[in-house]
Amino acid sequence: MRTERNLTRLDRVFARLDREPERPAHIDVPKMSRHRVALLLATLAFYLAIVWLVVITSWLVRLDWQVMFFRPYQQWPEIHAFLDYYVVLGQRGPTAVMVAAWLGWRSWRQHTLRPLLTLGASLLLLNITVGAAKLGMGRLGPHYATTIGSNEMGLGGDIFPSGHTANAVVTWGILAYLASTPRARRWLSAVSAVVSLGVGLTTVYLGTHWLSDVVLGWAAGLLILLALPWCEPLIARAEVSIFALRDRLRERPSRAVAAPAPVPSTPVAAHVALAQVPAAQEEAATVREPVSPARVPRSPAYLAPGPHTTRSERTPVTPVGSRRPPHADRLPRGAAASAARPLAGG
Repeated sequence: MRTERNLTRLDRVFARLDREPERPAHIDVPKMSRHRVALLLATLAFYLAIVWLVVITSWLVRLDWQVMFFRPYQQWPEIHAFLDYYVVLGQRGPTAVMVAAWLGWRSWRQHTLRPLLTLGASLLLLNITVGAAKLGMGRLGPHYATTIGSNEMGLGGDIFPSGHTANAVVTWGILAYLASTPRARRWLSAVSAVVSLGVGLTTVYLGTHWLSDVVLGWAAGLLILLALPWCEPLIARAEVSIFALRDRLRERPSRAVAAPAPVPSTPVAAHVALAQVPAAQEEAATVREPVSPARVPRSPAYLAPGPHTTRSERTPVTPVGSRRPPHADRLPRGAAASAARPLAGG
C-alpha cells in the first residue's frame, strides 16, 4: 500500500482531486435558458448593428472623429499616469495569469478542473472570434488614420473591435460565471462590468481605439460569456479524458516495476541487479538456482601409507600417474633431522 512518504508532488495534487471525484453539489453550472438565448440574440443584433453603422460611415464614425479630435489625454493630463497602469487590466497576458492563479486555487479547493478548463475555452473563443473580426475588417486606429471622416476599413489594421475591452469583459466576467452562489455572481458581475467599462474608456482616453471599437469590444466579450453554457458538455468530456489519461500514466510505472528485470551477464552487474530486487523476488530466485552436485571425496588409494598424521608431518607421496621418479631412500622429516645432527657435531 502506498504511503504519503512515497508520493510525489504531482501524485499529491491528483490525490487531492481524487478525494471528491464528483463535482460538489453546491456548484451549479449555468444552462442555456430561454432568457439567456434571448439576451444572446439581442447582443448579436447589437454587434451586427455597430458593424453596419461603421461600414456605411454613419453618425457613429463622425462621433469617433469628434472624440479623437477632442484628445482626452490632453484635456485631463493629470490622470494619464494612472490610466497607463489601469489599462493593463485589459491586456491578455497579465490578466490571464492572475485569473488562472485564482481559478487554479478554486480547482484545488473544489476538486475539479472545470474552472481552468472554462477559462481556457473562453480565451480560445476570444482569440478565434475577435481575432477573425479584426483581420476581416482591417480598420486602422486613430493614430494611423489617413482620411478625416473615413471609417478606415479594409486598410490592413487590427483595431476593430477592441481586444483590450473584449478581453477585460471575458477575463473578469469568467469569475462571475463560475461563482458558487447567486449573491457572489451578482457582485462579481458588477465588478467585472465596472472594470471592463473602465478599460474600454481608458483606451479611448489614450487615443489607441475609436469609441466604436470599444462598444463593439463590449458586445464581443458579452457574446462569449453568454455562449459558454454551450461549451459545458465539451468541458465535462475534456475533464473526464484528462483524468483517464492521468490514471493510465500512473498505472504504467507500477507495471514496469512489477516485471522481473533481466539478469546481466557480468558478475558485477549481476550483483548490483540482485541488490535492487526486492527480498521476496531474491528469495524466489535463490530457490530456483540449480544446486551443484557434491564433490566426490578422493579415494584412500591416493593417501600415503602408514598412520595418518597432520599435514605438516606427512611424508611426501608421489601421486599415481606422476612423471617424477619415486624416492625410495627418502626418510621422514623427523628421522632426517636426527641423523643429520651427529654428523654436524663430528
